[in-house]
Amino acid sequence: MSHKVTFSMPTRELGKSDVHFMVKKNGEAFGKLEVSKGAIVWYPKNTTFGHKISWSKLDKFALDQNWYERRKRR
Repeated sequence: MSHKVTFSMPTRELGKSDVHFMVKKNGEAFGKLEVSKGAIVWYPKNTTFGHKISWSKLDKFALDQNWYERRKRR
């Protein structure tokens, strides 16, 4: 099952304004992902406090996992 993901892009350079991804599951809010120059923050549905991780920590986390996905050619 896939999630429905929508986003809005600021018209200026990333870092001055976050990019927001709204994620829905079965038509209902699942959470919001905010991407900035310094980190990403995941806000589960119905919360005001997010879970923040720096890009360095995200890189370490992803490399420590045993799952992979091949990049698709465009």
